[in-house]
Amino acid sequence: NRLPPYVLAEITNLRHAARRAGEDIIDLGMGNPDLPTPPHVVEKISEAARNPRNHRYSASRGVPNLRSAACEWYKRRHDVDLDPETEAIAVIGAKEGLSHFVLVTVGAGDVVLAPDPTYPIHQYSVIISGGDLRHVPLTQDSDFIENLELAIQRTWPKPKALILSFPHNPTTRVVDRAFFERIVEFAHEHQLTVIHDFAYAEICFDGYTPPSILEVPGGRDVAIEFVSLSKSHSMAGWRVGFAAGNQAMVHALTRIKSYLDYGIPQPIQIGAIVALRGPQDCVTENADEYKQRRDALIDGLAQEGPGIWKIEKPLATMFVWAPIPEPFRSLGSLEFSKRLLREAKVAVAPGIGFGESGEGYVRFALVENRHRIRQAVRGIRRFLRTSVV
Repeated sequence: NRLPPYVLAEITNLRHAARRAGEDIIDLGMGNPDLPTPPHVVEKISEAARNPRNHRYSASRGVPNLRSAACEWYKRRHDVDLDPETEAIAVIGAKEGLSHFVLVTVGAGDVVLAPDPTYPIHQYSVIISGGDLRHVPLTQDSDFIENLELAIQRTWPKPKALILSFPHNPTTRVVDRAFFERIVEFAHEHQLTVIHDFAYAEICFDGYTPPSILEVPGGRDVAIEFVSLSKSHSMAGWRVGFAAGNQAMVHALTRIKSYLDYGIPQPIQIGAIVALRGPQDCVTENADEYKQRRDALIDGLAQEGPGIWKIEKPLATMFVWAPIPEPFRSLGSLEFSKRLLREAKVAVAPGIGFGESGEGYVRFALVENRHRIRQAVRGIRRFLRTSVV
């Protein structure tokens, strides 16, 4: 009863109805990657699936080679040395791992801080666990850490944990290492656990490289970080990722997963090992494709003329977070999204679906090819030019 209706589902239902009616809807709503899994990874999964030895239960914390490959990724990308036995665990995607970590560490009456807006499971994992969620505004015109300090002063009982995700979904906000240094200092000062969703660790552009909280001295004392192969290696449907960080936190997740699941199917784990240890050209190519889609959308909407919509270019993620054009702002993000669907034939996610501070924005997911995105631009510009509030 404490879980509200999933606002994003309303747009999904409208999209399905329009498509059943024969309308051509360009779906930029759900962040469901359309890029294919690299062929060498698919081949390895297929080969492993034919081996009867991989048809049995696997290990809930991941086979040793997958945990080792995860630690090698951290060393290669962030120069962080981790013990695969005690500081890394495989997860069935970052969403599963994060929500079950919250479930095992947060109980009735425990206060958890989370940004607003943010990806829904970051907030609702706390509700599911019976905890007390407190929102911290993540907006363009305020300092997030100052907002955290204010939240601490106003919160009783003292918060137990802080959930973060940078590069951020939906706002596409990025941070530097100095930000995480401040977060680690803040966590030590207030005895907080930091839960960091690092799903967009490798989808970055224009020279920006996202830092890991585990790079920061003292980070491993306070943090657990979740990494997904869904976007970097286009393995969304295979459901595979890993978590790393503080030994006690990894152990807590290991304990609950040992009761809840028998692990990711072993052929998929073997495929993930190949993905992490094999050639990484596919990661670079995926990021470049998302960048070109970003440019097609934003440059197209910003061209001079009727129906112009200027949006800041993100440095990471597979999303574009766009303030609703002023003439349409009074509609609110849900009604504006419905109008885009009906009149421009483009599905987007309303900002209100990510929290109250998301009102006034919509999120574009870059999950259609560039030709379709240019088609979406034409439809949106025509809508902005001809429609009235």
